[in-house]
Amino acid sequence: MRITKALSAALLALGLAAGPAAADSSPSPEPSGGSGAPTEAGTSFRTAAEMEQGRTATASGSTGDYLYWSFPADTGQRPTVTATVKLPPSQSGRQTWQVDVYDGLRRRQACQYGAQTRTAAPGGSTVELSCTLRTVRSWSEPWADDPLPGTYYIRLTVVGLTQDDLGLPVSTEVRVESKDIGGAAAVDGSLAKPLVPGIAVTSADEDSGDGKSAAAVLSAIDPDDGWSSGWWTDRWVWTAIGGMLAALAGIGGYVLTRGPGRPSRVPPAG
Repeated sequence: MRITKALSAALLALGLAAGPAAADSSPSPEPSGGSGAPTEAGTSFRTAAEMEQGRTATASGSTGDYLYWSFPADTGQRPTVTATVKLPPSQSGRQTWQVDVYDGLRRRQACQYGAQTRTAAPGGSTVELSCTLRTVRSWSEPWADDPLPGTYYIRLTVVGLTQDDLGLPVSTEVRVESKDIGGAAAVDGSLAKPLVPGIAVTSADEDSGDGKSAAAVLSAIDPDDGWSSGWWTDRWVWTAIGGMLAALAGIGGYVLTRGPGRPSRVPPAG
């Protein structure tokens, strides 16, 4: 009876511990596209248009332009960048477009999978590109190029076309979605600060006209729930569950192997 009560209490504790982990791993609703998304792109890293994940950014430009956007990515996320280029009907030859993703240190990040470069045949109307990055880590060796939390940059441009098509107008759509990998990608250690470099230099008091020196303005886009501290992941929950299961296995093994209890001693008759 005592063993049954102990097992019931342990199972109840496991259920309570696993509940928050399951709730954290479920995808949160994302904001609908079109609301607050940029309608133009930057022409360099410093002027990249800021966008949030889960929203669709649009921009118009000319064939041959470099179009830049930036977005935040936090620890445990695996971002996927998708881009759609709507080509003009007057194009005369093939066009090859490419999307590249850079981290906050402007290091080009390799795509884990996806069609990063595609060629549209003459008369084609659209080109669809995608790039899925590796999972963002909370910490990495200085010599490694692992994705780290902070600002990421998207660069979209044409890399191959005929001279007659140079300068033709195009319209683009860019969207970023992330899958939360969670504790499966957790590592020991974390950055002191996310890699969010300055993207413009303006005067903090330029409207007041007091003549103070200019200060760097950092990216205004952060994750919805803020930057993670780097030490808490659902790996802690599953580690605790594993420890409790090991303790239960030890109790069960002891009960099964100790054998029947010894009979109480009967004092000899006087």
